[in-house]
Amino acid sequence: MGNTKLLEKRQEEVVEEFSMFGDWMEKYEHIIEIGKELLPMDEKDKVEENLIKGCQSRVWLTAKLNSQGEVIFSADSDAIITKGMVALMVRVLSGATPTEIAQVKLHFLDEIGFHQHLSPTRSNGLASMVKQMKMYGLVYSSRS
Repeated sequence: MGNTKLLEKRQEEVVEEFSMFGDWMEKYEHIIEIGKELLPMDEKDKVEENLIKGCQSRVWLTAKLNSQGEVIFSADSDAIITKGMVALMVRVLSGATPTEIAQVKLHFLDEIGFHQHLSPTRSNGLASMVKQMKMYGLVYSSRS
């Protein structure tokens, strides 16, 4: 239960971070920077079955359980904004337990204004990322 606060804290940090930017051009630039900081994904994981369905650009996502029972996400994309968005999702959710990931309400996306400012295709892609990450949480939590 302790990590629920962790996910809450991470979301608050992201909201605070994005509140420093005055307009959406600056926010997009920040999203691109976040994408550049994403740890490189193992090339062998960039395969068809790891592609997220519903994303216009190609987005790969994998999840593994570590020895503490936390889900560690790895991701990449061939589009810079999308890569930043998936990097942000990884930053918020990676290292949480499967149950926390399956149950968390990701309010930071609305608070930052993603849903209002992203194009419909990007917004759908983001929804697909969230759905896929929560699915991993569900699958892993059902195994324990």
